[in-house]
Amino acid sequence: MRKKIYEVSQQLSKVARGEEKAELVITNGILVNVFTGELLENIDVSIVEGRVAYVGTSDHTIGENTQVINAKGKYLVPGFIDGHMHVESTMLSVTEFAKAGLAKGTTSIFMDPHEIANVFGVEGVRLMHEEGQQLPLKVFTTFPSCVPATTDFEDGGATLSVEDIKAGMQWENVAGLGEVMNFPGVVYGDPLMTGEIAETIKANKTVTGHFPADDSKMLQAYIASGADSCHETVTKEHGLEKLRLGMHLVIREGSAWQDVKEVIKVVTEEHVQTNNISLVTDDVYPQTLVDKGHLNHVVRRAIEEGVDPVTAIQMGTINVARYYKMDRDLGSIAPGKVADILLIEDIRKLEPSTVIADGEVIYQDHQLMKEFPTFVYPEHIRNSINLKQALTATDFQLESKSNNEETKVNVINVIENSARTEKMTTALKVKDGFIEPDLEHDILQLACIERHHQTGQISLGFAHGFKLKQGAVASTVAHDSHNLLVMGTNAEDMAFAANELAKIGGGMIVVDDGRILAQVSMPIAGLMSDQPLETVVKEVQQLEAAWKTLGCPIHAPFMTFSLIALPVIPDVRISNRGLVDVKEFKMIDVEITD
Repeated sequence: MRKKIYEVSQQLSKVARGEEKAELVITNGILVNVFTGELLENIDVSIVEGRVAYVGTSDHTIGENTQVINAKGKYLVPGFIDGHMHVESTMLSVTEFAKAGLAKGTTSIFMDPHEIANVFGVEGVRLMHEEGQQLPLKVFTTFPSCVPATTDFEDGGATLSVEDIKAGMQWENVAGLGEVMNFPGVVYGDPLMTGEIAETIKANKTVTGHFPADDSKMLQAYIASGADSCHETVTKEHGLEKLRLGMHLVIREGSAWQDVKEVIKVVTEEHVQTNNISLVTDDVYPQTLVDKGHLNHVVRRAIEEGVDPVTAIQMGTINVARYYKMDRDLGSIAPGKVADILLIEDIRKLEPSTVIADGEVIYQDHQLMKEFPTFVYPEHIRNSINLKQALTATDFQLESKSNNEETKVNVINVIENSARTEKMTTALKVKDGFIEPDLEHDILQLACIERHHQTGQISLGFAHGFKLKQGAVASTVAHDSHNLLVMGTNAEDMAFAANELAKIGGGMIVVDDGRILAQVSMPIAGLMSDQPLETVVKEVQQLEAAWKTLGCPIHAPFMTFSLIALPVIPDVRISNRGLVDVKEFKMIDVEITD
């Protein structure tokens, strides 16, 4: 979206009347009309200055210099718009993600860079935002709201203030406030949360929400605060409740968190109106982009669950644009709109053969047609793993407070393909005064190490659900403060994994018996690779295989692992300060002594 409508309106008008000729005309397409829900055959679309000038029979707009693309009966679909995603979760830079996303038909994203914000604050947000502004993909930013996600339970690399949000709302293409995860803070009037929301509304921008709790009174208080969307809905009943209260229901289908199957039942079973529903990815990893797609995959999933294809497309285009008050430009194929258009042969599979962004062919015949600029991050952004000292096996031994041979502990139980966890308790053996993991019953040692300020702070705990039989894993992708997260079957491999990951500037690693089985280097803030998509995909495939070698059978285990430190989603998490009961919103002991 490079030129405003008022800058080119007269030229659009002249082309529509035939006084001037179009730069590009797509002929013989089936128009997916997201306004009426119709499929209109034998439609041409004339484009000039990156916008649509005419829709219909466009012979009068074709001149000798007009580029003509014969759609040959393919569907003409508005470019997909992802209304909520974290580019960092793709493990790619914004530029490398843009290449993958555009090839799958995503022409606009609303990114929430709160991962890098938790490491480098406003500077990190600005760098990712600026990288996005030079790309053919339209990159809008929702300014991170909760940095850190909570102020009481963890320590990140940076904080954001109300003044930071106020200033950020003035940046071009900042579309609103990123997901407001601290919902108790919102409901109970935390000055930081209420101040950020107020400044966003004053700027006439959108406040995106995050409400995973079950309390109806808190939900209504949260909506009344100004946060009017939620992508954390996992049941039909909660989706229906939020829709009835005027909330914009955002249905997520990422690599690990797959909510379409259940939540889309508000449409397929309850038959609600769909104009206040949109589809997003939230978090996807590279293999998903290659194997399944980006937002086209989410829209396809809705169709597979029984939603009419045009309705599903509306949820990935015009509905998103309307939510962000950008439908004057985005989300449809109509006169005056930005010419983001996909040519698609099968409306149910949604694989684009041609992708047009701003009236320019970006992707065609399985290849990108445009060179992408290079963006270089400053050196200090690439050196963000700051440990006080090298770690040893003794750092991962949890001393028991009892003198018994067995003790009771709280354990984080992960749920496959879910962002949520459960709190469970179990009895573990005590040997030489230290609490032992229990591999037979899938109780693994867990650690979260502060990696921003060299404090040397380490918290220890236990996890269930990963089923590792040997070795250890580590990650500096540890939502949202992104400290160094380590889990394993023995303290020696845990120390080795942590130290090796620090050496490469962060990322993810799998080790066994002092050997590296696989690693993904992510030197950009310890969150993103500086390598091309193909390289990262290969590294992630090796990483996933290495998890399986250690015995882990679950889907996308490294993504589930990366959320085990996020103290804003129930039930229980680990942070650098210790174990957090998210339901009770308080710190709890690992060992149960009473």
